[in-house]
Amino acid sequence: MKAAWYERNGTARDVLVVGELPTPRPAPGEVLVRVHFSGINPSDVKSRRGRPVPGPRVVPHSDGAGIIEAVGEGVPESRIGERVWLWNGQWKRAMGTAAEFIALPSEQAVGLPDGVDFAVGACLGIPGLTAMHAVNLLAPIKGKSVLVTGAASAVGHYVTQMAAARGARVIGTASAEKAGHARSAGATDIIDYKKADVAARVLELTNGNGVNAVIDMDFSTTARLLSAGILGAHGKYVCYGSNVPGDNAVPFGDLLFRSLTLQFFLVYELQPDDRAAAIADLDTMLRTGALDHTIGARFPLAEIVAAHEAVEAGQLVGNVVLDLVD
Repeated sequence: MKAAWYERNGTARDVLVVGELPTPRPAPGEVLVRVHFSGINPSDVKSRRGRPVPGPRVVPHSDGAGIIEAVGEGVPESRIGERVWLWNGQWKRAMGTAAEFIALPSEQAVGLPDGVDFAVGACLGIPGLTAMHAVNLLAPIKGKSVLVTGAASAVGHYVTQMAAARGARVIGTASAEKAGHARSAGATDIIDYKKADVAARVLELTNGNGVNAVIDMDFSTTARLLSAGILGAHGKYVCYGSNVPGDNAVPFGDLLFRSLTLQFFLVYELQPDDRAAAIADLDTMLRTGALDHTIGARFPLAEIVAAHEAVEAGQLVGNVVLDLVD
């Protein structure tokens, strides 16, 4: 099968290789999926750049979508031919979705509703599930004000739609160039984080009270705003990432005397019940056409280097995917 891989950490141009690898066979409890699209997320390029390599050869990417072509022992043959989207394809293992085929546990191949494009399916494993779980952690959310940082990002765009659909007032941060994208998702107010004083603007928009909740993509930046009062008393701060992964100080006094809740999660490690709930809620929105999806760019497998560089540049609006059937 055609596949892309790397054998050491480094820049995309230095380490990514495209060639032929043996087609895997599904082990007991697994399915073999013919990958139509592979999704590329910031975590994928971070792994290639500097995270420990989990094997002598790594086929990157955790997200993807395609059709089940074979099943291992214990998996119903009725799954053959099923359209699916994939999660945790390359989490704690070496074989991801940047290949024509992937074998993985049956439960990690989720039915993709008819009419939903495979390219969209390749955006659900990390962006879709991260967004849905973050919003679920705030339930009930109707009538609440929510600050969504990076509201025009892949995850933030989904968060904004999901929160707005549940009746929340969404205040989003986005650059001037991407503000329209965030607003189209349902954000009522956009703060240009590059030019505006984010904390002052949040207080202005909430009559000095701060928002009821924050869904944040960068703890290293946003945590510093807690002492400025962006999160109101008894509010909840949900975070799924940080640009600075090391230690970050939090204002203990502000958290204590305003009775704030901090909640962090890693989408790869969701508890089974939480993941099942997020998948079910995401499926409902997919089947009812309640979500808009943005594919920022599609690259063939042979151009995976350019695709990784596009993700790292951060200028595109929407998800970046590899087309493996073009």
